[in-house]
Amino acid sequence: MKKVVLVPLANGFEEIEAVSIIDILRRGGIEVIIGYLEESNFIKGAHNIIIQGDSHIKNIDIDTLDMIVLPGGWGGTKVLASDETVQSILKTMDKQNKLIGAICAAPYALHTASVLKQNYTCYPSVENEIRLDGYQGESAMVVEDGNILTSRGPATAMCFALEIVKKLAGVEKYLAVKNALLANHC
Repeated sequence: MKKVVLVPLANGFEEIEAVSIIDILRRGGIEVIIGYLEESNFIKGAHNIIIQGDSHIKNIDIDTLDMIVLPGGWGGTKVLASDETVQSILKTMDKQNKLIGAICAAPYALHTASVLKQNYTCYPSVENEIRLDGYQGESAMVVEDGNILTSRGPATAMCFALEIVKKLAGVEKYLAVKNALLANHC
């Protein structure tokens, strides 16, 4: 059965992270739903790249999701951290022990939903906003704690997305996508 991942985007998202996650998951045979929060389904990234969303966040059926992955970008992260629907999805998925991922600034949105676990990583300056013990800093590109996966930032986005492929589609698919991308650094 095909796995389904929600990637919610808000204006100000980090484009490298969002596109890397969406692209690599789709290469791994995972269905990705790009969720949007505003009236328009065109979401503008932090560097003025526009992505077209698939479904409004309020129309997402949580029961169909295997995972939610939040790209960073401080502007988009602040919106995700304050949006009631996104916060509710995060809390519900955590209670159901479904996978949750966040990269760069986005672990802050997990923190505001009270789902961020003890061991995590994020963009270095965002740690000042979270202030939890267990911060892994530069020691790992991807940190897994229970059902939560976190990563550092734009340069780690490809490795982060590949780890998600490994979790959802298995090692064989992970290796196939990794090798096709020439991602020997991951």
